[in-house]
Amino acid sequence: ELRTGGFTRISFGMQSAVPHVLRVLDRTHNPAGVPQAVAWAREAGFEQVSLDLIYGTPGESMADWEASLTAALACEPDHISAYSLIVEDGTALARRVRRGEVPMPDEDDFADKYEVADRMLRDRGLGWYEVSNWATSADARCRHNLLYWQGGDWWGVGPGAHSHVNGTRWWNVKHPAAYAGKLAAGESPAAGREILTDEDRRIERVLLELRLSDGMPATVIGDDVRIDEQVSRGLLRRDGGRIVLTDAGRLLADGVVRDLLD
Repeated sequence: ELRTGGFTRISFGMQSAVPHVLRVLDRTHNPAGVPQAVAWAREAGFEQVSLDLIYGTPGESMADWEASLTAALACEPDHISAYSLIVEDGTALARRVRRGEVPMPDEDDFADKYEVADRMLRDRGLGWYEVSNWATSADARCRHNLLYWQGGDWWGVGPGAHSHVNGTRWWNVKHPAAYAGKLAAGESPAAGREILTDEDRRIERVLLELRLSDGMPATVIGDDVRIDEQVSRGLLRRDGGRIVLTDAGRLLADGVVRDLLD
């Protein structure tokens, strides 16, 4: 039905191929179903298939992570997103961490697993175009997400969805029943909004656009001393009038952004 409706791309939240890792993430799907879902998507005529992975889950060994990458690559996806685990407040995992039942994710573990992912994905022909995203070609890149990273406009539909148009951002109520109730009453489901200042937009541009493989114009920073400090540390390189994260810089992208903006 989705393909008939005009959708050409589909993404599956695989997260891991290892059952005990999925249990910690509170994910209930059977990892054996992922290749079947991908096969069905291909049979339905989807031109592009993407898989999402999460690394750094408490209790996940390097062998577990390599097994997940191997299983994902065996599905021959056009695109893979691999994100380090974020322990969100209010989740079951956050409560388990707070009670000491599982440890907090480790930054060094994140770095090691990121490097393994980058190597394995590159070896299979998927090149990085954003810190956490790899694609088989420029055509396979996620154009929707590129709008986020390049400060474009988008409409978000559904509970909790965010939208951004011309510097105004708004977000919907989170609970599905509340969202449905608003629509049934003919009311806007928006829960709040904000208008970004020029400085807000500049900061967000640095935070997001610098994560792309072709970087961003150095003029957005406007401070050669700060840029040169990051270049000397081996975290940035200059490419014409642009600044681009090095491989080492990708591991410390948030810190690089903070140092450029402080």
